[in-house]
Amino acid sequence: MRVAIDMRQTGAFGVGTYVRNVVRSLAGLDRDDHFLLVGAPERLRELGDLPENFLRVPFAHETSSPRYYLEFQSIIRRAQCDLVHVPNMFWRPLILSCPYVMTVHDLLLFSEVTKRTGKLYRWLTRRALGRAERILAVSKFTRNELIRTHGIPPDRIDVAYNAIDDRLAHGHATDADRQMIAERYQVNYPFLLYAGNIQPHKNVTRIIEAFSALKSELVKGDQYPDLKLIIIGDELSKHADLRRTVVRSGMQNDVRFLGFVPIEVLRIFYDAAKIFVFPSLYEGFGLPPLEAMAHGTPVVTSNVSSLPEVVGQAAVTVNPENVFDIMRALHRVLLDQPLRDRMKERGYRQVQRFSWTSTATQILNVYRDIAK
Repeated sequence: MRVAIDMRQTGAFGVGTYVRNVVRSLAGLDRDDHFLLVGAPERLRELGDLPENFLRVPFAHETSSPRYYLEFQSIIRRAQCDLVHVPNMFWRPLILSCPYVMTVHDLLLFSEVTKRTGKLYRWLTRRALGRAERILAVSKFTRNELIRTHGIPPDRIDVAYNAIDDRLAHGHATDADRQMIAERYQVNYPFLLYAGNIQPHKNVTRIIEAFSALKSELVKGDQYPDLKLIIIGDELSKHADLRRTVVRSGMQNDVRFLGFVPIEVLRIFYDAAKIFVFPSLYEGFGLPPLEAMAHGTPVVTSNVSSLPEVVGQAAVTVNPENVFDIMRALHRVLLDQPLRDRMKERGYRQVQRFSWTSTATQILNVYRDIAK
């Protein structure tokens, strides 16, 4: 079997994590079949050592250019590929000489882009989904969304879950790690944490409002007077609405925006946080809650979209549109030590339900089923 994998989005945050880990796991499972990794040279080098049956094919053209389609098709034809794996919805195959598999992570992005680009983009995407030999959905929720919104037959959709990146699962933070964030980021106080993109559906405004209400409750009991909220993601300067929310809530001294931090530093913040708060309105999968659980940190997250499926019984779930529901959950989890202890142990067990090896095994079975 000869499989081409589109690697051009390896640098993207979520899709990049998916593609890198799937390829590395496939390399540990399959030394017989042949894999062509097609992408930008610098991204292909980031994959490190791979077995001889994994061939890197440098290819850096823009996905929307006519030249791209022709040359990609030429690579597939010359290599006599049995199938192509398109691991995202950023590229829509128009002409291929063999079947293709497409991974769908998040249909919200599709709906938001089509609002701006109109009917042609929507038609092309639906055409690409409709012509895919099989679709890999990252959750049952995403699978159901594909059936509901695009009419994809259920027997053409396989659920293959995401898992956390190995770089976020390497033990707990040491005293030296905590000293480092105290010196580099001046973080030497208890804090709640949000980490992720700052987009409207991430609900960061309500996190700030809930935190403000939480601070008011804590004052009544003279508890956690120095508690802060740390938001890791885009810079605050890019989001005027969040700045206004911070000012309106009177939280200028208690909410900190750290922007982007390297993954080895993010690991320390996950470990040191009192609570990880993630009341997102929509997630195709939602990796950050699992990443926090891997470090024993209690999680408060949404009771909508894929998140209940991902966190199981290991998190406290809330109505993400109700600020006081979020606040009450944060207050309870912060102060109830027996609950925190139970959530820690449940979180460790929940994370073990997801592994890239299991995901890659499922994907490999789909490849073989198509190529046989």
